[in-house]
Amino acid sequence: MTPTTADDTSFARLAELTQRLEATTKRLEKRALLAAFLRSLRRDEVAPAVHLIVGRIFAESDARALNVGWATLKKALGGTKQASLVARSLSILGVSQTFAQIAEARGPDSTRARRRLLESLLGRASSGERDVLLKNVFGEMRIGVNEGVMLEGIADASGVDLDTVRTAHMFLGDLGMIAEIALFEGADGLHVRGLRLLAPMKPMLAEMAEDLDEVLAVHGGMTAIEYKLDGARIQIHRKGDAVKIFSRRLSDVTSSLPELVAIAKGLPASEFLLEGEVVAVDRDGKPLPFQDLMRRFRRVHGIESAQEEIPLKLYLFDVLHLDGRTLIDEPYRVRWEILERLVPPNLLTARRVAQHKEEIEAFLKEALVAGHEGLMAKQLESTYSVGKRGKKWFKIKPADHLDLAITAAEWGSGRREGWLSNYWLAVRDDKSGAFQMIGKTFKGLTDEEFKAMTERLRGLATSEERWGFHVRPETVVEVAYNEIQRSPHYPSGFALRFARIVRIRDDKGPQDVDTYERLKDLYAKQFERKGRGPDDL
Repeated sequence: MTPTTADDTSFARLAELTQRLEATTKRLEKRALLAAFLRSLRRDEVAPAVHLIVGRIFAESDARALNVGWATLKKALGGTKQASLVARSLSILGVSQTFAQIAEARGPDSTRARRRLLESLLGRASSGERDVLLKNVFGEMRIGVNEGVMLEGIADASGVDLDTVRTAHMFLGDLGMIAEIALFEGADGLHVRGLRLLAPMKPMLAEMAEDLDEVLAVHGGMTAIEYKLDGARIQIHRKGDAVKIFSRRLSDVTSSLPELVAIAKGLPASEFLLEGEVVAVDRDGKPLPFQDLMRRFRRVHGIESAQEEIPLKLYLFDVLHLDGRTLIDEPYRVRWEILERLVPPNLLTARRVAQHKEEIEAFLKEALVAGHEGLMAKQLESTYSVGKRGKKWFKIKPADHLDLAITAAEWGSGRREGWLSNYWLAVRDDKSGAFQMIGKTFKGLTDEEFKAMTERLRGLATSEERWGFHVRPETVVEVAYNEIQRSPHYPSGFALRFARIVRIRDDKGPQDVDTYERLKDLYAKQFERKGRGPDDL
């Protein structure tokens, strides 16, 4: 571990900050605490501090992971008693550098190396510091500082306009880098670092539509509707002969998708950033289950055989940069016209402009018959923006679905014995960052998926119980349900009736989990169609 110098900011100060952040529910107070702390740091300390405060350790676009399982952590915790006899202060930089060493450990002795590094780190920590370290390892800070609050704190600390900070974050996908540039170079520093080809960009998000009349009203009586495809969202970048493809979670998936690289190189432009959806299809061109597509995304070997086994279909729906011109501030209708001129019709997502609810319903039926999952509705004059979900884009789905995190898993019985196969499902509290349990399910997965999920969840374990494991909330599943009910059994106060997993959302992370606020809104909307019973009041 790098020695701490007198000029280094102590990790104890960061630990104290997290306690104060956790102690208040007031967003403005959190922003003020963050701003004051960030302003007190040296330039080289800002990015590591931001990542540690939000509990992410590395930037979103950074593929590194700690790879610390529960068994390794338990051994490290058991070996810290001797080390803690020698008090040596920790610094923010030192902690960040040690986490980097843990993530970069490779080879046959890597598990032992990770344990030794973690043991040394925990052994030097006070109880308050250790609490923050473990929360980072588990990915569960739960201090009410999500991405949005941190961006606000960065804006307050630097005096840079919040919209400028949000736009820069969309381009760079790195909260720590944004904070460092904003604090030490100001708005000008952020402006000169615009869209970067061959580097991932955060995608624009959509609200879930609960009412088609509302969609039309919000969009001014006219909206563009596109098939919402049962695939994975991607960005395709080209700069000269270089092509890069990134997933929704900013991962580089170029090597797994050679056929898409070939398509990109065949388009009549030398520089662009396109957005679209890639779908796995059968030999008749019908969409395959989402899990088949994820098998392609995870493949690093045998790509040629995978191309024959799981063919892909590309659907494009946006262009954000073309031959030196960045287009995110252009209206959606203009971007679509440019896209139509750039790519052949067979690569475009099915789309039409609607002015009546009946038109949307008919197109939704067409999408479902074609094997897709619904529609997107996009405001014709909308610019491309990131920061929080807004009403410029809506998702329209026919069924009641939620994206939920698995926070614990129980050992199965009977046919499922030996597998972690009863999953605790949770929504995300956007204010506190905590996850609120709303039910359990063992329905929806195949035997092969149960087996793979068992290995995955054991690797995410934060504690072991007689019945199974508590796990980091990193696995997202799309869950179908028949009804939301009041329930005294779960802290959230709600439960899902007939919950079943539709698919594992490997393209989504904890920040994409549906919120507690949305759950409450959906519960309330149920009573627009039916009366309330005594338990529903």
